[in-house]
Amino acid sequence: MSRRDGTTAAALPWLAEVQTPPASLPADAPRLSPLMVDGAGRPIATVAAWERRRAELREQWLDYMGRFPEERGPVSLTVLEEDRDTGCVRQLVQYESEPGLPVEGYLLFPENPEGSVPGVVVLHSTITYSIRQPAGLEGPESLFFALKLAQRGYAAFAPRCFSFQYREPGSRDVMACVHWLKARRPDVRGMAKLLHDARRAVDVLESLPIVDRERIGAIGHSLGGKEALYLAAFDERVKATVSSEGGVGLAFCNWHAPWYLGEEIRREGFPMENHQVLALVAPRAFLLLGGNHSDGDRSWPFIEAVQPVYRLYGAEERIGLLNHRQGHAVPPEAGERAYAWLDHFLGE
Repeated sequence: MSRRDGTTAAALPWLAEVQTPPASLPADAPRLSPLMVDGAGRPIATVAAWERRRAELREQWLDYMGRFPEERGPVSLTVLEEDRDTGCVRQLVQYESEPGLPVEGYLLFPENPEGSVPGVVVLHSTITYSIRQPAGLEGPESLFFALKLAQRGYAAFAPRCFSFQYREPGSRDVMACVHWLKARRPDVRGMAKLLHDARRAVDVLESLPIVDRERIGAIGHSLGGKEALYLAAFDERVKATVSSEGGVGLAFCNWHAPWYLGEEIRREGFPMENHQVLALVAPRAFLLLGGNHSDGDRSWPFIEAVQPVYRLYGAEERIGLLNHRQGHAVPPEAGERAYAWLDHFLGE
C-alpha cells in the first residue's frame, strides 16, 4: 500500500487471523438481531439500502444518548508544559471542550516531521492519573499509546475524560461528574458527553498544520475503548480505529452506568445493541482487541454481525477481532499489532 509520501504502509500478515471466528463460542456469547434488514423487515442487498438503514440507526442512537450541537467552534490551544525527553515533542495543553469549559490534554508529535503526518485521538482508561497514562508519564508502558505513536511519526492527542477533568484531583467520586453534567445538560446521557469531547479532540488534531486531515484515527483502552467505538461510529473523519477491552456488548461490562448509557439499557426488551453502533463504522477500519476479560471470544458475534455490511462496500479486510487472551491488559505483541493496524489503514 502506498502512503502519500511515497513510502509503503506495513502489511498485515495476520489479517486472516483476526477475521476468523474462534473454534467455539462461549456460552455467554450473545445472539444479535440481524442488521441486513430494513425497518420493515426487508432484506438489504445494496449500499444504497444500507445507507438508508444506517441513517435510521444513527438517529435512533443519537435520540437515545442526546445531542450536542454539531458546531463546536474554532480550537485555541494554550501550551502549559513542554518537554522533548523522549524523541518527540510532548505538550500539556489547555483548550475548550465547550464554550467556557477548559479541559487539558497531552499533545505529542515528532520533533521534525517531514511533511504532513497522520493524527490519532488517544483515549485513556479509568485511572486517576488519566492523560498521564497515554502520554507515557505514569502507568504501564503497554498503555503509553500516545507516546509510542508519536515516536512512530504520528501526531497523537490524548484529552482528559470529563469525569476526571471536572472533579477534585484524586477523587474517585464519579457521581459528582454525573451530577455536574445533569445540572448543565439534563437532556443528554454521559455517553453523549464522551462522544462530544472525543469529537472535539478530532477538531484539535485538524487544527494542527502538520496533521493530514484525511489520515485521522483513534485508539483507546477500557473506558477509552468505549469512547473509541462511539467516536468511530459517529465521526466519519476517523478512518481507522483500535478499541481495546471496552466490552463491546452492552451486557459485557458497565455500559448501564450513568456516565455511559444509563440503567434503561437493562430494561427487558431494550431494542438496541452495540452491533448497530459498530455497523455505523463501515467501511472504515476497526480492530477490536480483547483478552477474554471485557472482550474476547464472546465478542465475535459483533464482528460477524457487521461483516456483511463491510462486504457490501468491498471492505472485508477492514474489520477484525484480535484476542490476545491475557486479560484486561495490552500485552506488547497486541500493542504492536494495534500500531500496525493504524499504520496500514492510515498509510493509504
